[in-house]
Amino acid sequence: MTKAIEHLALYRKYRPASFRDVLGQDHVVKVLEGAIKLENISHAYLFAGSRGTGKTSVARIFAKEIGTSSNDLYEIDAASNRGIDDVRQLREAVNTMPFESKYKVYIIDEVHMLTKEAFNALLKTLEEPPKHVIFILATTEMEKLPETIISRCQTFAFKKPSHEVLKELVIAVAKKEGFTLEPASGDLIALLADGSFRDAQGILQKVISGSKDKKISLGEVETVTGAPREKLLNSILEAVDKSDLSSALSEIGKASDAGVDMKVLLALLTQKTRQVLLLRYSKDSEKRISEETPKETFELLKSISQNNKSPVSSKLLLEFLQSNDLIGFSPVPELPIELALMKILGQNQ
Repeated sequence: MTKAIEHLALYRKYRPASFRDVLGQDHVVKVLEGAIKLENISHAYLFAGSRGTGKTSVARIFAKEIGTSSNDLYEIDAASNRGIDDVRQLREAVNTMPFESKYKVYIIDEVHMLTKEAFNALLKTLEEPPKHVIFILATTEMEKLPETIISRCQTFAFKKPSHEVLKELVIAVAKKEGFTLEPASGDLIALLADGSFRDAQGILQKVISGSKDKKISLGEVETVTGAPREKLLNSILEAVDKSDLSSALSEIGKASDAGVDMKVLLALLTQKTRQVLLLRYSKDSEKRISEETPKETFELLKSISQNNKSPVSSKLLLEFLQSNDLIGFSPVPELPIELALMKILGQNQ
């Protein structure tokens, strides 16, 4: 293996090479495969979805599947080529025939970044494109696109991958790289990735780079990513279970002083609260939760779940979910979490 391959970013090294490698976008893949099989190819596609969900990867695979060579595949970053002059050059280029393929494919990434004038110029090309040209527009902000552009494209909405899909991905990639991820480590990386394949593999790469051995513990992931320690999370949950608001707020204060991202802290507290409720009401969940959490944490969650009068309840979970909408706007990041605990523990006066 060459050094160039060794140091290649994981998200590039393990980028899907065929439709069967694409995860979490079956609704898109099936339609595209069907269109290719029936030779019912559209002249313009719009791939919309949040960052890191595989839009560009699927666009490249689609181009390859319809027989477009690398010489006839063009990728344009609309964030850097957003003006009318750029689109005019594109309009002139599309009229030339492909070098060696049936189709010339133009992938325009972050297409919402085009100026109003550039959109108007692009619209004329989309209305009457040459038969040998296919456009694939990709965007993370579909609401910024003119309706006239959207109406001339076949639109596909890319979903955020589920937590489980991301977890399975990072565990599988780590294994291919010769590393073993503890289930709790994979769980935390998946949560931090926030629905992005690219971010999940980026976090994994940082963790692998800093690992001294081939087994990656939860502590290593916490250290590299700056995520709150498992011990701190358990202390907060235990304090809430005992209705000890003072201790719970104190632990949150410690997390804030340590520079912990409050959005991540809230996401992890939400996850643990959910696990308590699943242990309380769904016995079938016990085995799975025991496998994906450290032993000490599982024992705490199980103990809390057995206390039917515990403040760790569905009401707390609802408060955490509502706090998530506020945490990005609060001048004091930890304030929404503090208010949620004050309300649940009945000491918000």
